[in-house]
Amino acid sequence: MIALAGLDLTDKLVVCVGGGSVAERRIARLRAAGARVRLIAPVSTAGLAALAASGDIEWHERLFAPHDLDEAWFCHTATGSASVDASVVAAAEARRVWCVNAGHGGKGTARLAAETTSGDVMVGVVSTAGADPRRTVAVRDAIAQRLAEGALPLRRRRRPLVGSVALIGGGPGPVDLLTVRARALLAEADVVVHDRLGPAEVLAELGDDVELVDVGKRPQHHPVPQDEINEILVDRASRGLRVVRLKGGDPFVYGRGGEEVIACRAAGIPVEVVPGISSAIAVPAAAGVPVTHRGVAGTLHVVNGQEHPGEATLAALRDDRATVVALMGVSALPRFATAALAAGAPASRPVAFVENGHTPAQRTIRTTLGAAVQDAAAHGLANPAVLVFGDVARPDLLLPATVAEPAAAAHPQGIG
Repeated sequence: MIALAGLDLTDKLVVCVGGGSVAERRIARLRAAGARVRLIAPVSTAGLAALAASGDIEWHERLFAPHDLDEAWFCHTATGSASVDASVVAAAEARRVWCVNAGHGGKGTARLAAETTSGDVMVGVVSTAGADPRRTVAVRDAIAQRLAEGALPLRRRRRPLVGSVALIGGGPGPVDLLTVRARALLAEADVVVHDRLGPAEVLAELGDDVELVDVGKRPQHHPVPQDEINEILVDRASRGLRVVRLKGGDPFVYGRGGEEVIACRAAGIPVEVVPGISSAIAVPAAAGVPVTHRGVAGTLHVVNGQEHPGEATLAALRDDRATVVALMGVSALPRFATAALAAGAPASRPVAFVENGHTPAQRTIRTTLGAAVQDAAAHGLANPAVLVFGDVARPDLLLPATVAEPAAAAHPQGIG
């Protein structure tokens, strides 16, 4: 009967007999687990020889002798010879050393499971009816996929003395644009502190006992100041909870993630940042607007649209080969456009407003810098919207001119 056991091989001596490709793969796993490896083989692969030359493993270039197992905690044999592998297993059993026999059809006293990890959880799969590597790997891969999707219960039930905070970029909104790492951390979370924008649908997948804290901001309405958000993160993590700070876009692109990292580190709270797809790139892409395009724009300038454009921004708006993407800029558009025109940016500069990107309500308004304010008002442009200035916003950029011309003629400055 097989019983799974988690062995701590950190700084423990593991003897590996046989220097072929199987041994090379297994030694990589054993070294990753922190083991000290002694290799017994008259010849070895180039990779194992290189490890021995660098001092990462100990290699004895000869045949196996039982005394090689002296002081060993664990053993692995894969020599290609059934009789030699059997003798290694017998010597290990006599010394009460667990031994994996990776030889074809061989039997040992231990097996290496097909492993997968998610955070600090490791799952191992073995067959109780004899070694069946393809089967165990297939089961392992299926479990790994479910872990990556955040579909398995990963939350800790025993709280550590100090919890942790993960700042997760939720991307532009669709749940399937979350990273694999983000889904795994959400599955482990005890508390999720979330914004108004981002992948709100993922919150419905969380357990009923996960605390949800809404700190979302709206234009001219910030019910939870940033200092209070920082305090919430530190307070919950100080109780030993795993906290996820779920943001739209990327935490470090106008997400004030840097301030939250500083607050956590000042309080001695472990903090991790998981990047997300920034709306500065993803929302224009959803509307068919590439922020760079060979022969059209090779420079991308991302700005906070609420701030008065500085000289670097104005220079980019004047540059025919640059793209300027303004976030959170709907209310300040008149001031932004006026400053750009006064600084010499051409009134004919193409502009695209992409509203409610990556949602069923998405729409794109195409205009020019000179008509931008008028057209935004005429179409009732509202937040959330990403504003794109530059030739990449031309309606015909990604279409043959013969296809784009009728639409351009019908809507020279309208919704595209």
